[in-house]
Amino acid sequence: MPTPAIAVSGLRKVYGDKVVLDGIDLEVPAGTIFSLLGPNGAGKTTTVNVLSTLMRADGGTVRVAGHDVATEARAVRAAIGVTGQFAAVDELLTGRENLRLMVDLNGVPAARGKRIVTELLERFDLTESAGKPSSTYSGGMRRKLDLAMTLVGDPRIIFLDEPTTGLDPRSRRTMWSIIRELVADGVTIFLTTQYLEEADQLADRVAVLDQGRLVAQGTPAELKRQIPGTHVRLLFTAGPELDAAARLFPGATRDDEALTLRIPSDGGTRSLRALLDRLDEHSLSAEEFSVHTPDLDDVFLALTGHTTEATT
Repeated sequence: MPTPAIAVSGLRKVYGDKVVLDGIDLEVPAGTIFSLLGPNGAGKTTTVNVLSTLMRADGGTVRVAGHDVATEARAVRAAIGVTGQFAAVDELLTGRENLRLMVDLNGVPAARGKRIVTELLERFDLTESAGKPSSTYSGGMRRKLDLAMTLVGDPRIIFLDEPTTGLDPRSRRTMWSIIRELVADGVTIFLTTQYLEEADQLADRVAVLDQGRLVAQGTPAELKRQIPGTHVRLLFTAGPELDAAARLFPGATRDDEALTLRIPSDGGTRSLRALLDRLDEHSLSAEEFSVHTPDLDDVFLALTGHTTEATT
């Protein structure tokens, strides 16, 4: 079996009498996106800080890139990059100067460093604004510059701690595209986020963290299958049609004002075909037909009793 990029067993972190992380176990295969979900205060940032050697654990073992974070911190740091919740750019410097600073800090030879800066500016679509102070950048541009600075050291594992917080939808999707490109190049991404759609779109595996404990792990599809609620929604044009359809499906939920009928279903083709055939047998036709499945918001609410916008 290949060595996982990240392996955590029994991770604990305590502040005074408050247990922030209470025995976390997780494993992240190399070249994948792992997303840690949770509300503010759940322990996401603390987890990133421990895994990236910025904070010492109070218990358990953590190995990143095959190295123990407690005894081989230098080797871990050489293999990783970290982009925090807030863009860590120097606002007095231009975009190009911020990247050159990172090149110098990483000890990259001048010629190679110049090439790296040029390539990163092009990759992140920052060439035109490279000579402007980063203080003039939009939130999305600052986040892109921050991630570009992280890539100067060519990390194989990148921790992204809520990288799209505060970004508009267009900037968020641009960041998603960049993350996918990184993984296609073999980089491992450890992503924390409050945006469940983000995890659903990006992650190979998801873990749900609540009050310092992992309450579920799996692929987005596996987690959604744990939650009942898949249904077919039929929209009718008139009340009599809704009445007739409701009599055909006694377990359905009707909305007389919206003229809709929600019929429990597994969403499979066989059950959908049977449903439509039954409507056809009784000469009924819906104006609209759609299948609705639980999303990660439903999963999180079912597992924790609140949404990710709650605080703990």
